[in-house]
Amino acid sequence: MSSDADFRPAMRTVVREDLERVARAPLPWERLEGRTVLVAGAAGFLPACLVETILHLNDTRFARPARVVALVRHEPRARARFAPHLGRPDLQLLVHDVCRPPALAGDVHYIIHAASPASPKFYGLDPAGTIAPNVIGTYHLLEFARERGAEGFLFFSSGEVYGRIEGGDGVLTEARTGAVDPVDPASCYAEGKRAGETLCACWHHQHRVPAVMVRPFHTYGPGMALDDGRVFADFVADVVAGRDIVLRSAGTARRSFCYLADATAGFFTVLLKGHPGEAYNVGNPGGEMSVGELAELLVRLFPERKLRVVRREGDVPAGYVPSPHARTVPDITKVRSLGWVPETAVAEGFARTVRSYL
Repeated sequence: MSSDADFRPAMRTVVREDLERVARAPLPWERLEGRTVLVAGAAGFLPACLVETILHLNDTRFARPARVVALVRHEPRARARFAPHLGRPDLQLLVHDVCRPPALAGDVHYIIHAASPASPKFYGLDPAGTIAPNVIGTYHLLEFARERGAEGFLFFSSGEVYGRIEGGDGVLTEARTGAVDPVDPASCYAEGKRAGETLCACWHHQHRVPAVMVRPFHTYGPGMALDDGRVFADFVADVVAGRDIVLRSAGTARRSFCYLADATAGFFTVLLKGHPGEAYNVGNPGGEMSVGELAELLVRLFPERKLRVVRREGDVPAGYVPSPHARTVPDITKVRSLGWVPETAVAEGFARTVRSYL
């Protein structure tokens, strides 16, 4: 998202409504009150919403505000992302590479590790920079959690950990994993997330670090970078710019799309109620549709823009690594048992997303 997008009235309105909705989730929010929460990769799309949720709780619910320490690598980008919140005493921006031990004094009660490139365009162009924060960074943050006696640790994994599963219906439970080629540099993201999860499980088993893991599935919403290379972001960017939507594949791959506010409530559910050492899918099985169907839906949602779906199969940007999966749908039985369910239909979520940029 460009820095000026933060200040558009439509963006501010949609984000405020979403934060209010997340804060209404029936969670033990009081566990965060007066605590220090370290968020690594804080300026990223998903963790930034967690940061803003905590700040919203400080403004509306907490008598003793939580303190957020936002670890970021690129200060200008972080200052642009959090521009409306700069100067708040409950938010500290700390420029730091998670591949080095954190240099932070004082108590840290909760750690959220979401520092990792997440766009497929990086997997071919910078595989080393993709895998390192998920392995080396996870090690350093888990050791930091162990040393500080952290009350909670949340690792952002990915549905990519499932790898290639032959046969079946594409519905993925947490116990079902397939093959990932470890010597293919394009496996940097999936293998990095797998290793990060194993580190979390080991530090819980051996050192009792209360680490939990979330596996997000195709999360979209206000604030996502429209140039990050994921197909749904490309489609939203086309609608916002008034361009025809370009399909660079047959459009038959089926995905489950989850709106950011729903996913954020799911992430906090796992952090505050999840069982240490376990991983949880966070996605919306009810949001399943094919890539082609999503393109057609977006065109229908905004008829006044007079757009079309244009097919250009095989015209793929350099460095992009396409997913081999024909269908990926998360089974969310485990996270449902903690009390979370997604609420936003795909049409509503994408309509809100596009309007936030207009």
